Amino acid sequence: MAEQIRPVARPRLYEVIVEQLCAHIVDRDMKLGDRLPAERELAAQLGVSRASLSQALVALEVQGILSVRHGDGAVLVRRPVGDIAIRALREHADRLPEVIEAREALEVKLAELAAQRRSDAEMAAIDHALSVMATEITGGDRGVSGDEMFHRSITDAAHSPLLARLMGEIAELIRETRIESLSQSERPKASLEGHRRIAEAVRAQDPTTAGRAMADHIRLVSDVALLRTSEA
Repeated sequence: MAEQIRPVARPRLYEVIVEQLCAHIVDRDMKLGDRLPAERELAAQLGVSRASLSQALVALEVQGILSVRHGDGAVLVRRPVGDIAIRALREHADRLPEVIEAREALEVKLAELAAQRRSDAEMAAIDHALSVMATEITGGDRGVSGDEMFHRSITDAAHSPLLARLMGEIAELIRETRIESLSQSERPKASLEGHRRIAEAVRAQDPTTAGRAMADHIRLVSDVALLRTSEA
């Protein structure tokens, strides 16, 4: 039986914006360290909303092409080559659900083990990570460093070398979703509150509550704009 012709996939708006931004970088022969125009100006030039532009900027940040700094705009850190940025963007969107599944499988168990096995020093490291993330968010940043520290400290407190190794295998994929999630409005504060609930359960040495809190947290932070757009 002959295979049916598939409908042509329409490029999503954020993909079109990514293409335009890459063309802008190349056409103007931007050098590493150069800044793109301010978001408001760039959105006006492209004729798109700032929300759509922000999603495209984050997609390029995830790929290491841009560094989007608080109060400093989008800075070029690696020049795009051909259509690699679009291909990487589509591959990233396709693997997001698998990354989420892997995080749920690994990190819920790590939280449960951390509640059972953590030492006082490891609890202090968890609290320090919370403090770092809170300071970053108060300063107007997204809290990426503190977020990474928190999840790493939970992994350390679990005392499971194999699970830690598996987390290391997907660390870069998790970093992509972390940047994406924390770039959304109000998400840093919500993520910090989720961390605090996990930490309190670990402090109380309550593995059931710790696992449940981690599952709730991962479901929250896994709700990213790119995945919602992919399903539209």
